[in-house]
Amino acid sequence: MARRKLGQILVDLGYLTEDQLWDVLEEQKQSPGEVIGKVAGRMGLVTEAQVMEALAEQWGMQVINLPETTIQPKVLELVPETMASVYKIMPVSLKNDVLTVAMADPQNLAALDDLRNFLGVEVRGAISSEVHIQAAMERFYAGRQESIEDVIGELEDDEELNENSRGYDLGNVEEMADAAPIRKLLNMVLLLAIKDQASDIHFEPFEDEFKIRVKADGMLYEMVPPPRHLANALITRIKVMSNLDIAERRMPQDGRIELTVGGHSVDLRVSVLPTLFGESVVMRVLDRTVVQLDLTKIGMAPNILNKFRSMIRRPNGIVLVTGPTGSGKTTTLYSALNELNEITVKIITTEDPIEYDIDGLLQVPINHEIGVTFASALRAILRHDPDTVLVGEIRDKETAEIAIQAALTGHLVFSTLHTNDAPSAITRLRDMGVQPFLITATVEAILAQRLVRKICTECRTQFEPSDELLMELQLPLAQARKYKFYYGRGCQRCSNTGYKGRCGIYELLDVTDDIRDLIGENASVDDIRNVARSQGMTTLRESGLKLIFDGVTTIDEVVRETILDGGD
Repeated sequence: MARRKLGQILVDLGYLTEDQLWDVLEEQKQSPGEVIGKVAGRMGLVTEAQVMEALAEQWGMQVINLPETTIQPKVLELVPETMASVYKIMPVSLKNDVLTVAMADPQNLAALDDLRNFLGVEVRGAISSEVHIQAAMERFYAGRQESIEDVIGELEDDEELNENSRGYDLGNVEEMADAAPIRKLLNMVLLLAIKDQASDIHFEPFEDEFKIRVKADGMLYEMVPPPRHLANALITRIKVMSNLDIAERRMPQDGRIELTVGGHSVDLRVSVLPTLFGESVVMRVLDRTVVQLDLTKIGMAPNILNKFRSMIRRPNGIVLVTGPTGSGKTTTLYSALNELNEITVKIITTEDPIEYDIDGLLQVPINHEIGVTFASALRAILRHDPDTVLVGEIRDKETAEIAIQAALTGHLVFSTLHTNDAPSAITRLRDMGVQPFLITATVEAILAQRLVRKICTECRTQFEPSDELLMELQLPLAQARKYKFYYGRGCQRCSNTGYKGRCGIYELLDVTDDIRDLIGENASVDDIRNVARSQGMTTLRESGLKLIFDGVTTIDEVVRETILDGGD
């Protein structure tokens, strides 16, 4: 049944006249996205209490006066402070396994679904103001900030869990997976990882311990390990949440968990792998708010960005992005597609798997089990009259040849390769069996990239590097000493790592006529690199040096991610 509009409810309650409602609607047109209650409040026509009453009427919820509400300790124990702050809710009461939570945004029904899934109880929403919810959290959770260590301490002291953990009784494992402490531990791990903008969460069973490691900014960090005997219960809980077969322990399985955290959707791709000491699980966290698909936000230097923009607007040819796994190739390509995504251009992509869902693009998932490979998908895509095509990866000669045919017949093709630098991509295509004359006829540009961690801005400190450290940069010491160098001391914001966030370093090879002549002559990678540098190509190491001298990253990061310009 369609809900009544909030503006009409405010009129029916006598808080607005029809004329005032029209004024509010006109004002709302000037700031699209702002809800009508906020607009009316901003215009001084209604109070916050009147808007809350209208929202309660619209959504069939009660209004909670948090400043005058007493909340029982058992309710606060059920919903940890991390969860309350992430979902912007305040737990109010628990009666007959029904938890009532106060929320400022009643439209966020996905948060209620997540809480049901996390907590294993029925969850009912109630209306309160954002200010009151924040104040209640500060008042009731003061001194109650629960850490992972506290939850693990509870688990170790829980005799019933310890008893049930012996043996492999499936009924018991299912019961344990449903136990409140197990739920609480997993919830806390997931929420902390999402809050820290982690990309992966690893659950790893060994003979004597069970490790939980989180990958953030490209580095793995270990969390406090839970007791070894709870591995089965935790893995089973993950499998239940991702709709996998909990009885199957011998085969790898893949699933997904969809969450709505802090008002935005987070997709967890779950992979279960049987190992010698039990099942290992890795969750890939796809949080679309962390990744901004915008070429101006991925850290390209202005001169490289301008060249790359002109290259991706060429009418046909192949644009390759190269680098190891996890170097941000997909993000760069999607940022380019996002820029080209206009109503006059037809763009089709084929990937394994599809990581970003973009409106206006036709996206084809690869499925090897039924024979949908990059090559077969690309053949079919070309019959759909695209202007621009993205092939997730060129892995073999067949895919390379179809991509080349597409470029020769007037399409612009984007794809990725795994090579150390831009000139090496030419050699990789040759090694696949692609004829040099086809490479020269189609490849327009090759972008190599890496991701380096950025120094945390809160604890960034200047220091004098040793001669040994400076020698790593392969610069004359006298020249290097002219610059200032920084590192991160470590603070609460960056979890004492000294780094927060990552940015890209880039090497852009424009395939000019001179480069084409070299490819046709089967020239070496070094020859191609030297000519490209003489024509203005900035190498990965040079891009990294600029970030060091600008105080963005450290010497260690650039040395770790880049090879010397001589290619050795």
